[in-house]
Amino acid sequence: MAEKKQVPLRLSEKLYNAIAAWAEDDFRSVNGQIEYLLTECVKQRKKDGKYVGQDIDAPPDIKIE
Repeated sequence: MAEKKQVPLRLSEKLYNAIAAWAEDDFRSVNGQIEYLLTECVKQRKKDGKYVGQDIDAPPDIKIE
């Protein structure tokens, strides 16, 4: 099994909380959820040559209440 690389990652508190809630819903750790989401984005890009979203570079507009 290949060794995993450690990558420092800075997230806004809102984004972290949203990912943490999503991870809990999916029974994953926050790290596992981030890895899953990145893996799915890479698969999608390889599949059709496009990014997952048209606005991939736009800052996230997360409204958590």
